[in-house]
Amino acid sequence: QLQLVESGGGLVQPGESLTLSCTSSGGSLELYAVAWFRQAPGKDREAVSTISATSATTNYVDSVKGRFIIFRDYPKNTIYLAMNSLTSEDTGVYYCAVSSKSRLAGFGVHEYDHWGQGTQVTVSS
Repeated sequence: QLQLVESGGGLVQPGESLTLSCTSSGGSLELYAVAWFRQAPGKDREAVSTISATSATTNYVDSVKGRFIIFRDYPKNTIYLAMNSLTSEDTGVYYCAVSSKSRLAGFGVHEYDHWGQGTQVTVSS
């Protein structure tokens, strides 16, 4: 049973950077599509970025293109989300999610069946 743990969140000022990590106990992430979602207060959970099992395909929501990078470290069984040029609009709880039924998945919440507990990212001056 995959158990996902996110880390790396925090409080930063606009324009700064953070890198989030997602690791798993109980299984290897290399077999599955993985995504980062975020949820701001009062808003629906939205996909931020996805990565296929082979890392050959990555996708980003328009608002983070050119600023965020998703990548894997296979030996460490970890997925990262490097976030640059952060703005207040990036504030929210960030969740790592795995689609255990697919090696390539999209932006739909329903496509993912394993979720971490989330890590808070706050961008504020």
